[in-house]
Amino acid sequence: MNDQVPHPLTPQDCLVAVMIAVSASDEQIRTAELVKIESAVNNLPIFGSYDVDRMNVMAQTVFDLFSVEDGLDALFGLVRDNLPEHLFETAYALACDVAAADGTIQHTELRLLEEIRYELNIDRLHAAAIERGARARHMTA
Repeated sequence: MNDQVPHPLTPQDCLVAVMIAVSASDEQIRTAELVKIESAVNNLPIFGSYDVDRMNVMAQTVFDLFSVEDGLDALFGLVRDNLPEHLFETAYALACDVAAADGTIQHTELRLLEEIRYELNIDRLHAAAIERGARARHMTA
């Protein structure tokens, strides 16, 4: 694990880590996904006081975790330990937006979204509504 990450992570760190994990899940981080992450961090109220320089630290943390066995489980452990439960649906919504950002959702992204739903105990009906909203926001003409 990266020594630069102080513990505990902030809730915003966790949200950024989840978004980066979805983007990196297919081993190809697309520009549209990076733009979506940057836009969320720059515009959403939850990130109002977030130090954007932490994004690089969180990206490296996710990449380091993805390079080791059980790294995904470790990532979810960090998120569950440091993200307040009332932000679990926010994390899922941001993950869905990143997955939908490039117009296609890869199989690996779908699997990770499924895992996020499970790990964060997102109610299936709530998840469906969040997914529907992400799809509506990312439709093309």
